[in-house]
Amino acid sequence: MMRATGDSKPSFPARRPPEPVALDPQQWERILQIVRLQHPTLNRVWFDQMQPRQLTNGVIQVTVATSAQLNFCQSQCQQPFSAAAQQVTGRLVAVSFHCDNLPRGGVFNEGDEPLLLSPDYTFENFVTGPCNRLPHAASVAVAENPGKAYNPLFIHGGVGLGKTHLLQAVCQRVLEKQPDARILYLSCDNFINQFILAIENGDMHQFRYRYRHVDMLVIDDIHFLAGHDRTQEEFFHTFNTLYQQQRQIILSADCPPSEIPELEERLTSRFNWGLVARIEKPCYETRVAILQKKARMRGLVLPEDVVCYVAAKIESNTRELEGAITKLQGMSMLPGANGPGKIDLELAKAALGEIGTAEQRRITMQQIFDAVTKYYNVRLSDLQSKKRHKSIAFPRQVCMFLARRHTRYSLEEIGGYFGGRDHTTVLHGVRTVEADCKNDREIDNQVSHINGQLVG
Repeated sequence: MMRATGDSKPSFPARRPPEPVALDPQQWERILQIVRLQHPTLNRVWFDQMQPRQLTNGVIQVTVATSAQLNFCQSQCQQPFSAAAQQVTGRLVAVSFHCDNLPRGGVFNEGDEPLLLSPDYTFENFVTGPCNRLPHAASVAVAENPGKAYNPLFIHGGVGLGKTHLLQAVCQRVLEKQPDARILYLSCDNFINQFILAIENGDMHQFRYRYRHVDMLVIDDIHFLAGHDRTQEEFFHTFNTLYQQQRQIILSADCPPSEIPELEERLTSRFNWGLVARIEKPCYETRVAILQKKARMRGLVLPEDVVCYVAAKIESNTRELEGAITKLQGMSMLPGANGPGKIDLELAKAALGEIGTAEQRRITMQQIFDAVTKYYNVRLSDLQSKKRHKSIAFPRQVCMFLARRHTRYSLEEIGGYFGGRDHTTVLHGVRTVEADCKNDREIDNQVSHINGQLVG
């Protein structure tokens, strides 16, 4: 028998990694049932298309179809699915989500971080009607032929009417067709801040390269360019560069280009080069269709009388309709409901007693006047006068700020409540209060207190 030398080491068989174990389809169905029961607001119909691949090292590998679905699952579903998997298998397992079709490009924000797009915001999930048919058709055309169909595409309308939905739908469709596409999607406020930061750091070359070497630039709330002369100058040249290269530009705002105050005429002209499309409030028939579509997306059954009731109650925007569905879904799971997940007219009336009557209980200008004059101990006649003393001017600006936040009045309409002031004065007042709240804690506390009195 040979002895081992001092240099030799005993050898052991190499340990093989554990073999993947196929997940029992019935277990996966049970996991989905538990998630849908315990987290109803997370439920989406595309959960049925998920592919549970295998169980390896205590991790269940689950494949989804798109990057947007992957973002949704990784940001919101990791813990609920893992908890359900542990409950079903009786083992300390976790669920991990993957996508085989990740684009090589992507949608990025101001920090070059990937932007999390919503899988709900696709063209297939967008409900069209007389209020939005033109912006929808234009968005589809742009997504199919970016840089050539309508450039720029300028979509404007009130809050919660679907602008963000269309912008994200375009991004997702472009990435489906061009996986290498690089898209920048950010708010106008962030563009302004990045520009100021680049000036302070002496980094304008990198700033310009970043914004002028993209396949598509999407800017939300472009109306905030108003009054920023140097930023408008920079955006003008960025716009020209992208336009000449046939790179798609998409802009959104709460008003058309011609109504943006303090916007350079040359920018107003360029914003009108492509197509300016307005989204309006949905009519009753469109609201019914929206409710039905949103419910189907969540695998939720809404009786016809409930749909008609909610559509008649909530007239303002799509976002409030979606909020109503979430409220109904949540209340249907509470103890004492008519049955787990059951929604009927009685439940709808109970739910909308809190949120559905927002139209009837909407905060009014008079309530804003009352709250501000009481807090600052000023008279309404002073706020509506031409007085410019700070003790009067600032409360007046707070009123304008709160009116912009809580009402659907335009800048011109708000100005009419203050002695016929024009929209530029109102916009200046709103921005002054916004800046003061960011930079002065005492002012932020004052405005927060008044706001609490209004919504409380």
